[in-house]
Amino acid sequence: MNILGISGSPHINGNTAYSVQYALDQLTDSKIVTKYISLANKTINPCQGCFSCAKNSRCELSDDMDEIYEIIRWCDAIVIGSPVYMGMVSGHVKVFMDRCVAFRSNRDKSYELSGKMGCGIACGGFRNGGQETTLQNIHTFLLQQNIKVISDGFPYCHAGGTIVGNAETDDIGLQTIKNLMTNLIRMNPV
Repeated sequence: MNILGISGSPHINGNTAYSVQYALDQLTDSKIVTKYISLANKTINPCQGCFSCAKNSRCELSDDMDEIYEIIRWCDAIVIGSPVYMGMVSGHVKVFMDRCVAFRSNRDKSYELSGKMGCGIACGGFRNGGQETTLQNIHTFLLQQNIKVISDGFPYCHAGGTIVGNAETDDIGLQTIKNLMTNLIRMNPV
């Protein structure tokens, strides 16, 4: 199983980066291959709404998304982490999501990512600081790609990993990430 972790924080070594890397570190089975991408230093231009991807089966913009498209095609599951900015995903995550329209706007009208699995991690400043709505943003993106959404499950079921403050010391938050990864592997049909 190939699993991709994406940190959507503008901070390359911040709480979101730590959380996504922590999630991938939970996957110790030798049959699991992981890759990690930070959007922090990537150049990803906003979607122009031109829908050239519908005509040409690819985005006409050329930037760091070219490499990310290929890694997304490679993975069986995707873990998207975002800091909470104004109760929603970061701008980095939103631009990334918008550019992924190319996966569902192709000539043969198929959803290229259909059947993959996905989940989210949200990092906020307070326990009720917008993590749930940020996870809803991530889930909406996954569902619009026809990706199976995984939650952190029993006993918390916050709909994903939820971190508060310093990720390294948030024991409850880190447990939701452990649960999320356990549930992701449990739900794998392979």
